[in-house]
Amino acid sequence: WYNAGFLLVWGSNIPMTRAPDAHFYSEVRYRGAKSVVIAPDFNEAAKFSDLWLHPKQGTDAALALAFGHVVLREFYLDRPSDYFTDYARRYTDFPLLVTLREQDGRLVPDRMLRAADLPGGLGEGNNPDWKTVGIDEATGALVAPTGSVGFRWGETGKWNLEEKDGQGRDARLRLTLAGGEDATVPVAFPYFGDAAPHEWKATGHDRVLLRHVPVREVATAGGGRMRVATVFDLMCASYGLDRGFGGADVAKGYDEDVPFTPAWAEAVTGVPRQAIVQVAREFAQNADTTKGRSMVILGAGLNHWYHMDMSYRGIIQLLVMCGCIGQSGGGWAHYVGQEKLRPATGWLPLAFALDWHRPPRQMNGTSFFY
Repeated sequence: WYNAGFLLVWGSNIPMTRAPDAHFYSEVRYRGAKSVVIAPDFNEAAKFSDLWLHPKQGTDAALALAFGHVVLREFYLDRPSDYFTDYARRYTDFPLLVTLREQDGRLVPDRMLRAADLPGGLGEGNNPDWKTVGIDEATGALVAPTGSVGFRWGETGKWNLEEKDGQGRDARLRLTLAGGEDATVPVAFPYFGDAAPHEWKATGHDRVLLRHVPVREVATAGGGRMRVATVFDLMCASYGLDRGFGGADVAKGYDEDVPFTPAWAEAVTGVPRQAIVQVAREFAQNADTTKGRSMVILGAGLNHWYHMDMSYRGIIQLLVMCGCIGQSGGGWAHYVGQEKLRPATGWLPLAFALDWHRPPRQMNGTSFFY
């Protein structure tokens, strides 16, 4: 906390629930760090903040998506940040390729393209089913960059995140297929905000949103053809950004009522759209200037709603976009463990890598250190 330049305190009432640590929060304010508190009530933490956002309880995922919409628009599309794009290319799955398949007459994102899908497995004899694929910006060739899970077992010295392929050649991955696509096609994304229980607000949008995405066709090991898109292009489409590819359900401006714009989030959360744009912009600008020293302190306030893993995903995605994960003074400061997950059976193998080892060591770290 004390190394941060911007603290987004989300659902965490620090002075009440983290008394031994609270002094770091107040002290970093004296160093000039900006603080925004997100909580439906004016809690003890809010008095430390420069700005207090109070979304309707349980709508945090919508707010996170709107933050991401602003960051992608301003720092990736309109005025690309060199730091963000370099971080995304080297340390995230944004440049990796995802296969598309037909479902009910429409294309939908399916799974990651793997070396085993391609002729010769890209020369990867060890675990090709577990090696993801990207496109080398310099040559246009398909490559299996080191760092994916397939490099970690059965080989030595190849599992570091380096800008190289499995044969040790330099590989600078292409973030988007725009400008080098074979076609631009509509891809279907599900939308669940058309219905809302209790006092939540539903919005009048279709349950399936068609958004245009640049794609390439690749030859497969079986002699067929497969359409693929990068994670980044699919993500921009999922966030509803108009990139000039045509089609409906995308927005050029923040005032358009399209999932997941600030105007859409204002209707769902009650947070004014101007405040959403301001916080997203300042959080990202600080991260860009300081190389990732923007942090989210996350507390239990989010956890008591089903599907809170979706809120987590939206917030983590914001941190990934801004190059904050793994940086001192940045990233994900999380300390609770009472998450409300419906698909817990599916979540546990991912959370604790149960496909690779058993049993996991689970410990409440906060209680241990206190």
